[in-house]
Amino acid sequence: MKLRVLVLGAGFGGLELTSILSEKIGDRLDLTLIDQHDSFYFGFSKLDVMFGRKSPDSVKIPYRSIVKPGVKFCQETITAIDPVKKMVTTKNKTYEADVLVVALGANYDFNATPGLTTHGNEYYSFEGAEKLRGVIPKFKKGNAIVGVCGAPFKCPPAPSEAALMLHDYLIEAGVRDVCTISLIIPFGSPIPPSPDSSKALVKSFEERNIRFIAQRKVSSIDGLKRAAILDDGTEMPFDLFLGIPKHVAPDVVLQSGLAENGWIPVDRANLLTKFSDVYAVGDITSVGTPKAGVFAEGAAKIAAASIIASFEGKENGSPYTGAGSCYIEFGKGQVGRVDVDFFSGPKPFGIHHDASEALTADKEYFGSSRRERWFGLK
Repeated sequence: MKLRVLVLGAGFGGLELTSILSEKIGDRLDLTLIDQHDSFYFGFSKLDVMFGRKSPDSVKIPYRSIVKPGVKFCQETITAIDPVKKMVTTKNKTYEADVLVVALGANYDFNATPGLTTHGNEYYSFEGAEKLRGVIPKFKKGNAIVGVCGAPFKCPPAPSEAALMLHDYLIEAGVRDVCTISLIIPFGSPIPPSPDSSKALVKSFEERNIRFIAQRKVSSIDGLKRAAILDDGTEMPFDLFLGIPKHVAPDVVLQSGLAENGWIPVDRANLLTKFSDVYAVGDITSVGTPKAGVFAEGAAKIAAASIIASFEGKENGSPYTGAGSCYIEFGKGQVGRVDVDFFSGPKPFGIHHDASEALTADKEYFGSSRRERWFGLK
């Protein structure tokens, strides 16, 4: 008998889990990977797109490149999830499985921040980043704001990266001296688990005259005043607004009975939900790690090990550690890294690695190695 697995979502979590199951039990596997999109891209590539470093098409990897034993990819839109029956309905057909894995990530609620899309811009969606390719070059003077509209949000370093990369862009354009840059984050520091990484970022802000506003978020955009309204009522005028929208679970997940308080709770040890043989990995969960691809990948490894062990009548003895590494663009071609561990100690802690050209190469390898592993592309 083949193990029938349905994997919903082909991001870091879905792709890594699919790869492991194919490698380990490919000849005994009947896995269907479903995603509504036709291609994958790394989250950090959106920064390259918005600042004109790379073209939109060059950073996309088509899902048709996936050729793995026991795996079939279907580009379909999911309309219903029944976790009790492990049944999934799309606009095309209905699927049933022995094991269901939900890796649908987080969506964006643009309407949660009035005025965001009509009077500001956001760069967390690919479409938003692509639009900014034409907006940023028109910014020649005035106030620029990088503002977070809600927490949690994907890739905690990304707002800091956008501010530092905008500084570099304006330097190259020769207009930095007539522009201000402000960064608004709802945390006390840029990367709370790593004081050293936060100190390095704050130092970089100070050196570049970037105003860092902590423990605040943007609640609305006033189009008439061209101002960002913060959650304490402060009004900050802007000429360019780069927003990080509020994150939410996809509606199909919220309607499925899987979610509690907006996200899917899972057993930290094996990523199982409260439903038998139904797993959830990545940004869609409330497991307690940041919403970032590397943590989705780490969770997928444990979920895959648990699925394989169960299929073979064994137990998986390796619980999820909540460890992962995030790269941080510091500008000037320099990349830093923070290694974070969320579950081993009494509280999360991070180890900072100073920005260097070596880590820039390390980040390149991070992307190329996964491109090869998941898609078979050099």
